Amino acid sequence: MNQDEMKQAVAQAAVETIEPMLQDDSIVGVGTGSTANYFIDALAAIKHKFDGTVASSIASAERLKNLHIPVFELNSVFDVAVYVDGADESNHQLQLIKGGGGALTREKIVAAVSEQFVCIIDASKIVDVLGTFPLPIEVIPMARGHVAREVLALGGDPRYRQGFTTDNGNIILDVYQLEIRSPEELEQTINNITGVVCNGLFAARPANQVLIGTATGVQTL
Repeated sequence: MNQDEMKQAVAQAAVETIEPMLQDDSIVGVGTGSTANYFIDALAAIKHKFDGTVASSIASAERLKNLHIPVFELNSVFDVAVYVDGADESNHQLQLIKGGGGALTREKIVAAVSEQFVCIIDASKIVDVLGTFPLPIEVIPMARGHVAREVLALGGDPRYRQGFTTDNGNIILDVYQLEIRSPEELEQTINNITGVVCNGLFAARPANQVLIGTATGVQTL
Protein backbone atom coordinates (compact mmCIF):
# COMPACT_ATOMS: atom_id res chain seq x y z
CA MET A 1 0.00 0.00 0.00
CA ASN A 2 1.11 3.55 -0.67
CA GLN A 3 0.78 6.28 1.98
CA ASP A 4 -2.71 7.37 0.88
CA GLU A 5 -3.94 3.78 0.94
CA MET A 6 -2.51 3.34 4.44
CA LYS A 7 -4.35 6.48 5.56
CA GLN A 8 -7.60 5.19 4.08
CA ALA A 9 -7.15 1.81 5.75
CA VAL A 10 -6.45 3.28 9.18
CA ALA A 11 -9.39 5.69 8.85
CA GLN A 12 -11.72 2.78 8.15
CA ALA A 13 -10.23 0.88 11.08
CA ALA A 14 -10.97 3.88 13.30
CA VAL A 15 -14.64 3.82 12.32
CA GLU A 16 -14.79 0.12 13.18
CA THR A 17 -12.99 0.80 16.50
CA ILE A 18 -15.30 3.57 17.66
CA GLU A 19 -18.60 2.11 16.45
CA PRO A 20 -19.11 -0.04 19.61
CA MET A 21 -18.52 3.08 21.75
CA LEU A 22 -21.41 5.00 20.18
CA GLN A 23 -25.02 5.43 21.22
CA ASP A 24 -27.83 7.40 19.62
CA ASP A 25 -26.97 10.52 21.65
CA SER A 26 -23.17 10.24 21.31
CA ILE A 27 -21.00 13.08 20.05
CA VAL A 28 -17.86 12.28 18.02
CA GLY A 29 -14.89 14.65 18.05
CA VAL A 30 -13.26 15.00 14.65
CA GLY A 31 -9.76 16.28 13.98
CA THR A 32 -8.03 18.03 11.12
CA GLY A 33 -5.72 17.00 8.30
CA SER A 34 -5.42 14.52 5.47
CA THR A 35 -5.88 11.37 7.58
CA ALA A 36 -8.78 12.96 9.46
CA ASN A 37 -10.39 13.74 6.10
CA TYR A 38 -10.36 10.05 5.23
CA PHE A 39 -11.94 9.36 8.62
CA ILE A 40 -14.69 11.90 7.95
CA ASP A 41 -15.48 10.24 4.64
CA ALA A 42 -15.63 6.80 6.28
CA LEU A 43 -17.67 8.13 9.21
CA ALA A 44 -20.51 9.06 6.88
CA ALA A 45 -21.41 5.37 6.56
CA ILE A 46 -22.42 5.19 10.25
CA LYS A 47 -23.77 8.72 10.76
CA HIS A 48 -27.16 7.25 11.75
CA LYS A 49 -25.55 5.65 14.83
CA PHE A 50 -24.65 8.86 16.71
CA ASP A 51 -26.11 12.31 17.32
CA GLY A 52 -23.45 14.47 15.71
CA THR A 53 -19.91 15.80 15.85
CA VAL A 54 -17.70 18.60 17.08
CA ALA A 55 -14.89 19.65 14.76
CA SER A 56 -11.44 20.96 15.59
CA SER A 57 -11.31 23.26 12.56
CA ILE A 58 -13.50 25.18 10.16
CA ALA A 59 -12.26 22.99 7.29
CA SER A 60 -13.29 19.75 9.03
CA ALA A 61 -16.67 21.24 9.98
CA GLU A 62 -17.34 22.09 6.35
CA ARG A 63 -16.38 18.60 5.18
CA LEU A 64 -18.69 17.04 7.77
CA LYS A 65 -21.59 19.31 6.77
CA ASN A 66 -21.08 18.49 3.11
CA LEU A 67 -21.64 14.82 4.04
CA HIS A 68 -24.79 15.77 6.01
CA ILE A 69 -23.19 14.89 9.35
CA PRO A 70 -24.43 17.29 12.07
CA VAL A 71 -21.79 19.59 13.58
CA PHE A 72 -22.28 21.19 17.01
CA GLU A 73 -20.38 23.87 18.89
CA LEU A 74 -18.42 22.29 21.71
CA ASN A 75 -20.06 24.60 24.27
CA SER A 76 -23.47 23.23 23.33
CA VAL A 77 -22.73 19.55 24.07
CA PHE A 78 -22.43 17.82 27.43
CA ASP A 79 -19.59 15.44 26.59
CA VAL A 80 -17.71 13.86 23.70
CA ALA A 81 -17.64 10.06 23.57
CA VAL A 82 -14.55 9.74 21.40
CA TYR A 83 -12.16 12.00 19.51
CA VAL A 84 -10.45 10.76 16.33
CA ASP A 85 -7.55 12.64 14.78
CA GLY A 86 -4.21 12.19 13.10
CA ALA A 87 -0.77 13.25 14.34
CA ASP A 88 2.53 14.40 12.92
CA GLU A 89 4.49 12.11 15.26
CA SER A 90 3.76 9.52 17.93
CA ASN A 91 6.13 7.79 20.30
CA HIS A 92 5.51 4.36 21.82
CA GLN A 93 3.99 5.94 24.95
CA LEU A 94 1.14 7.37 22.79
CA GLN A 95 2.43 10.92 23.26
CA LEU A 96 2.09 13.03 20.14
CA ILE A 97 3.19 16.06 18.19
CA LYS A 98 0.26 17.67 16.40
CA GLY A 99 -0.34 20.98 14.69
CA GLY A 100 1.20 20.64 11.25
CA GLY A 101 -2.13 21.87 9.92
CA GLY A 102 -2.28 24.66 12.48
CA ALA A 103 -5.36 23.51 14.43
CA LEU A 104 -3.45 22.38 17.54
CA THR A 105 -5.29 24.50 20.13
CA ARG A 106 -8.78 23.43 19.07
CA GLU A 107 -7.56 19.86 18.71
CA LYS A 108 -6.19 19.92 22.25
CA ILE A 109 -9.45 21.33 23.60
CA VAL A 110 -11.52 18.59 21.96
CA ALA A 111 -9.08 15.91 23.16
CA ALA A 112 -9.28 17.29 26.71
CA VAL A 113 -13.07 16.88 26.94
CA SER A 114 -13.27 13.51 25.19
CA GLU A 115 -13.66 10.24 27.06
CA GLN A 116 -11.46 8.43 24.53
CA PHE A 117 -8.86 9.71 22.06
CA VAL A 118 -8.09 7.48 19.08
CA CYS A 119 -5.14 8.67 17.00
CA ILE A 120 -4.80 7.50 13.40
CA ILE A 121 -1.45 7.65 11.59
CA ASP A 122 0.58 5.89 8.94
CA ALA A 123 3.73 4.00 9.90
CA SER A 124 6.06 6.86 8.95
CA LYS A 125 4.83 8.88 11.96
CA ILE A 126 6.05 6.44 14.66
CA VAL A 127 9.30 7.54 16.36
CA ASP A 128 11.29 6.54 19.43
CA VAL A 129 11.89 10.17 20.47
CA LEU A 130 9.60 13.07 19.52
CA GLY A 131 11.04 16.12 17.80
CA THR A 132 12.07 15.21 14.27
CA PHE A 133 8.86 16.91 13.16
CA PRO A 134 9.04 20.60 14.14
CA LEU A 135 6.93 21.41 17.19
CA PRO A 136 4.20 23.97 16.42
CA ILE A 137 3.37 26.67 18.98
CA GLU A 138 0.33 28.92 18.62
CA VAL A 139 1.27 32.42 19.74
CA ILE A 140 -0.51 35.75 20.28
CA PRO A 141 0.92 37.89 17.41
CA MET A 142 2.40 40.66 19.61
CA ALA A 143 4.32 38.04 21.64
CA ARG A 144 6.06 36.47 18.64
CA GLY A 145 9.53 37.91 19.41
CA HIS A 146 9.36 37.20 23.13
CA VAL A 147 8.23 33.61 22.67
CA ALA A 148 10.89 33.01 20.02
CA ARG A 149 13.63 34.20 22.41
CA GLU A 150 12.33 31.98 25.21
CA VAL A 151 12.24 28.96 22.89
CA LEU A 152 15.80 29.68 21.74
CA ALA A 153 16.83 29.56 25.40
CA LEU A 154 15.31 26.07 25.59
CA GLY A 155 17.54 24.92 22.74
CA GLY A 156 14.98 25.09 19.93
CA ASP A 157 15.13 26.87 16.58
CA PRO A 158 11.80 28.73 16.20
CA ARG A 159 10.66 29.74 12.73
CA TYR A 160 7.66 31.90 11.90
CA ARG A 161 5.11 30.10 9.71
CA GLN A 162 4.83 32.71 6.98
CA GLY A 163 1.40 33.63 5.64
CA PHE A 164 -0.54 31.45 8.08
CA THR A 165 -3.16 32.49 10.61
CA THR A 166 -4.94 30.01 12.88
CA ASP A 167 -8.72 29.77 13.14
CA ASN A 168 -8.26 31.70 16.40
CA GLY A 169 -6.50 34.61 14.66
CA ASN A 170 -3.01 33.82 15.95
CA ILE A 171 0.34 32.90 14.42
CA ILE A 172 2.43 29.71 14.52
CA LEU A 173 6.06 29.26 15.42
CA ASP A 174 7.48 25.91 14.26
CA VAL A 175 10.35 24.80 16.51
CA TYR A 176 13.15 22.74 14.97
CA GLN A 177 16.14 20.94 16.50
CA LEU A 178 14.35 19.61 19.58
CA GLU A 179 14.98 16.13 20.94
CA ILE A 180 12.01 15.75 23.26
CA ARG A 181 12.86 13.17 25.90
CA SER A 182 10.50 14.57 28.56
CA PRO A 183 7.40 15.51 26.53
CA GLU A 184 5.06 16.29 29.43
CA GLU A 185 7.62 18.51 31.15
CA LEU A 186 8.38 20.43 27.94
CA GLU A 187 4.68 20.81 27.15
CA GLN A 188 4.13 22.54 30.48
CA THR A 189 7.29 24.65 30.21
CA ILE A 190 6.32 26.05 26.82
CA ASN A 191 2.71 26.64 27.83
CA ASN A 192 4.00 28.73 30.76
CA ILE A 193 5.70 31.23 28.41
CA THR A 194 3.67 34.43 28.35
CA GLY A 195 2.04 34.85 24.95
CA VAL A 196 1.81 31.14 24.15
CA VAL A 197 -1.74 29.97 23.51
CA CYS A 198 -0.89 26.29 23.19
CA ASN A 199 1.80 23.99 21.84
CA GLY A 200 1.55 20.85 19.78
CA LEU A 201 2.76 18.36 22.39
CA PHE A 202 -0.04 16.01 23.44
CA ALA A 203 1.70 14.44 26.42
CA ALA A 204 -0.31 15.47 29.48
CA ARG A 205 -3.32 14.10 27.60
CA PRO A 206 -1.92 11.44 25.24
CA ALA A 207 -3.95 9.20 22.98
CA ASN A 208 -5.76 6.19 24.44
CA GLN A 209 -5.07 4.20 21.28
CA VAL A 210 -2.90 4.78 18.24
CA LEU A 211 -3.95 2.97 15.07
CA ILE A 212 -1.09 2.65 12.60
CA GLY A 213 -1.57 2.06 8.89
CA THR A 214 1.25 -0.15 7.57
CA ALA A 215 1.98 -1.83 4.27
CA THR A 216 0.66 -5.11 5.71
CA GLY A 217 -2.40 -3.78 7.55
CA VAL A 218 -3.43 -1.76 10.58
CA GLN A 219 -1.61 -2.18 13.89
CA THR A 220 -2.65 -0.88 17.33
CA LEU A 221 -0.63 0.72 20.11
